[in-house]
Amino acid sequence: MISEPEFVGAVEFDDPEVLTETPPPRPPRARRPWLWALGGAVLASAVWGGGLYAYGQQKDTGPDLGRYKPVEELCEVAGLKGLAGALGKRTDAGSGPFLDEPAVSESSCQITFGSAETGPGVSVTYTLHKVTDPGPEFAARAQRYGVLQKVDGVGEQAFFDDASGQGGRLLVLDGQAEFELQVYTQGGYEVDGKLIEVPPVDLSGIDVPMIQDTLALMRALKK
Repeated sequence: MISEPEFVGAVEFDDPEVLTETPPPRPPRARRPWLWALGGAVLASAVWGGGLYAYGQQKDTGPDLGRYKPVEELCEVAGLKGLAGALGKRTDAGSGPFLDEPAVSESSCQITFGSAETGPGVSVTYTLHKVTDPGPEFAARAQRYGVLQKVDGVGEQAFFDDASGQGGRLLVLDGQAEFELQVYTQGGYEVDGKLIEVPPVDLSGIDVPMIQDTLALMRALKK
């Protein structure tokens, strides 16, 4: 009887694979880096755009006007009580052209003191610069009237000219607002061929009431 041969060095096999109905799990899906990059770019663009819009909004606000605002009836705001004490009762007033544009506004008035025919006159001009800064040019433009005396304590810059004793001119810059106050005397005139002489007016020290009235006007325009 022949027996089954013995196998030398036989290899042991693993247990046979068990088949099931459940499929093996899928390998994890690889992330797509370009989608993350695109999302980051969109977010960065939105943030940048929002910042640019906010910057543009801030840029469009314009300069600080310091509570100054346009006014059409300047004669009603300019009380000029100091000059009335020096020149006499305020007898006549008239407003000049009124300008109110997005870049600038300007109003003016002319006032007579004492006699309506021969009394000294005062002109007031108020300019509000809404866009540009008048500061760098103010002193240079003021010199067009000649060498002026600098005045401290009135606005940011102020200059006075006594017109050789024949009147006075005060120029003031306060932030975006510019003021010009001028005192002048009337000249002689004819009526029916007869020359009417105008009595002289003592204008010495006229700068003091001019400064007082300008400061009062500045406060009134800020209310």
